[in-house]
Amino acid sequence: MFNLQLQVRPQTKLTPGYSLVDTHCHLDMADYQADLEEVIATARRCGVTRIITIGIDLASSRRAVELAAQYEGVYASIGIHPHDAAAADEAVFRQLAELAAKPKVVGFGEIGLDYAKKYALVDVQLAVFARQLDLAKELRLPLIIHDREAHEDTMRLLRDKGPFPAGGVMHCFSGDTNLARQVLELNFYLSIPGVITFKKAETMQQVVREVPIDRLLLETDGPFLAPVPFRGKCNRPEYLLHTAAAVATLKGLSLDEIARQTTLNAEKLFSLPV
Repeated sequence: MFNLQLQVRPQTKLTPGYSLVDTHCHLDMADYQADLEEVIATARRCGVTRIITIGIDLASSRRAVELAAQYEGVYASIGIHPHDAAAADEAVFRQLAELAAKPKVVGFGEIGLDYAKKYALVDVQLAVFARQLDLAKELRLPLIIHDREAHEDTMRLLRDKGPFPAGGVMHCFSGDTNLARQVLELNFYLSIPGVITFKKAETMQQVVREVPIDRLLLETDGPFLAPVPFRGKCNRPEYLLHTAAAVATLKGLSLDEIARQTTLNAEKLFSLPV
């Protein structure tokens, strides 16, 4: 059995001139608040020069916008996570639309469906997801999709509500190669988290081998899902280097080439300045 962990060196370094984009991190969460400036500065020193901090409810969406305004290289997304769907109404959607006009808002999400925990009723999740798909299209923002144990309904709604000219990404992709092909048919990207470094992540590793590199993004989903050798600890943006190194091993490419192409992908999807 292919053992990725044995092939990823614990120390990884980019060649000067190359950089990574952490396309999904929750910088507003409590895990980062004691040393947020150092977290961002350390990421930059390690070559993770841009971070998209993700809104999951109205308060975190506002905070994401504030952090983007405060820190160079930080961008924001806005949206209502399925866990918080029960609190979403038209007043919330109006306020999200107002936030979308703020500088450095580059995406809508994370939004979607979560049938693993079902903190909100399925019917409520479906209605809020559908409404936000419409809103994201109106605002011409790329989608950031959360799909946990809800593949069939997620894909059905994306097909029904599509096409989405601004595109989108399946955040923290957790499906197999069949689902990956369906996502690619929507002209969406797949975002790869630190789970790719886990010994038992064979399905995700096979997806990465098969999906073209120009359709992949990288993310920490920090503070969650830290890669090996930091598994179980608070995930920090600089740890994205270990995820990138794992993808490089699977694709048979250099770390620099993974950085170059995934950065181009992030710039294209989220209209980041080059």
